Amino acid sequence: MPQTETPGTEGVPRTRLRWWTELPLILLVYGCYSAGRLLARGDVHSAVDHGLAILRLEQTLHLNAEHPLNRLFTREPWLGVPADFWYASLHYLVTPALLIWLFRARAEHYRRARTWLMTSTFIGLIGFTLVPTCPPRLLAAGHGFVDTMAHYSSYGWWGGDASAPRGMGGMTNQYAAMPSLHVGWALWCGVMLWRHGGTRLAKILGVVYPLGTALVVMGTANHYFLDAVAGVAVMGVGFLLAPRVTRVLDLLRSRLFPRGAAVAGGTASPIVSGGCQTSAGERIPRQRESQLDAGAEADASPSDAGEGAPAPAR
Repeated sequence: MPQTETPGTEGVPRTRLRWWTELPLILLVYGCYSAGRLLARGDVHSAVDHGLAILRLEQTLHLNAEHPLNRLFTREPWLGVPADFWYASLHYLVTPALLIWLFRARAEHYRRARTWLMTSTFIGLIGFTLVPTCPPRLLAAGHGFVDTMAHYSSYGWWGGDASAPRGMGGMTNQYAAMPSLHVGWALWCGVMLWRHGGTRLAKILGVVYPLGTALVVMGTANHYFLDAVAGVAVMGVGFLLAPRVTRVLDLLRSRLFPRGAAVAGGTASPIVSGGCQTSAGERIPRQRESQLDAGAEADASPSDAGEGAPAPAR
């Protein structure tokens, strides 16, 4: 049976996604993100000044979520240790897992979701570069913060100087606190679970995961409250810019690969019917119209009216 199209969708782009093209793209973006964090170490004194400026601004606004959470996580190992594992691991596991799930099970939503995540990540990288910020855990002890990852380092695989594996703390940029992409990525994951999860459990996890991550980044003294707010703002800006980024990428693809873009854009239809629709009992598009036209002619032969048509009465 010939393949048909839904009316009004003839011009919709049909970009076929392949894992062997998506995976290098994601690895490239993450490589740029990681390299940018290392290159944007900045001056330590400037990073400390920025951290103290955020702390003073929060005091002016009467915001102080970090101190009580940090004291609680430091006092209660049953909270502090899982929080450190959460901070050090989940954003490396949950975010890629959801990308893979979207690619396989929600392909129609994958491209926009991926572009949103990547756009927001690059915006965060700009923030790390322009505003290197010392996290609360690296401030002087007089400011009242305890580095829970150093405090509980004997429980986990990380070292006492960073959330990186033991001996690799020097390879990370510990002054990339503003904005908090831990919170930003968790928000993205939450939106994906809420919108596309399809179950009540998925919706619950879509709320719990970003909220839990916000509490964890403050309780472990890795981010200020305003860092978390900035992470949410970055994701909002990335969401608004994602459609434009997609259009730019499509334009670049059409110029670099014009033949593939023509097929993907619908200018050369690969559908047999070429946009024509068939009805029940028809073998070719517009069969009924041809039958009516043939029957209207006075000198039409029985074979013109269609195979198996009865002979005209004499």
